[in-house]
Amino acid sequence: MKKLILICLTIFMFFFKSFASSNYEKLIYDFKINSVDGKVIDFSDYKDKVILLVNVASYCGFTNQYADLQKLWETYEKKDLIVIGVPSGSFNQEKNSNKEVKEFCEVNFNINFPITSIYDVKGENAHDIYKWAKLNHGKSAIPKWNFHKILIGKNGKIIETFAPFTNPMSKKVIKTIEKVLK
Repeated sequence: MKKLILICLTIFMFFFKSFASSNYEKLIYDFKINSVDGKVIDFSDYKDKVILLVNVASYCGFTNQYADLQKLWETYEKKDLIVIGVPSGSFNQEKNSNKEVKEFCEVNFNINFPITSIYDVKGENAHDIYKWAKLNHGKSAIPKWNFHKILIGKNGKIIETFAPFTNPMSKKVIKTIEKVLK
């Protein structure tokens, strides 16, 4: 009977497993993305650093998380955490131009961590970084809404994802970041 239960559990787990390949033919360091200023952000410049990639939006109910992302950046930047905001129109809550996004971030939240140009973060038109995240980490890497967070370790691989409602300064996020920064 125990053997039958074990076989059933194994089959059950197989059907509900996330099938991300996690082969990591590429690492985050193989990607580039344009900044809100039109400059290139080359992720190879962040080798051996921890990266928190967050799709952001100006008109979202979670937009107040910008303040906590800035606080997180200021707290951990010298310990090799890079916070990168990726403005996204995927949920129809972003401004119309990079210039408007930049001004909004600076005026309302005094943001000085890197912000990218506006990109899609899900679907066929998603930036390659988000396609890479989905391929290697599965469905949990696909943003369901704005302020979805993807934590990437010093090895260039995804460590964890956090839902939009998880505040960047929450114990859960801080504990995970501190563990990865060691």
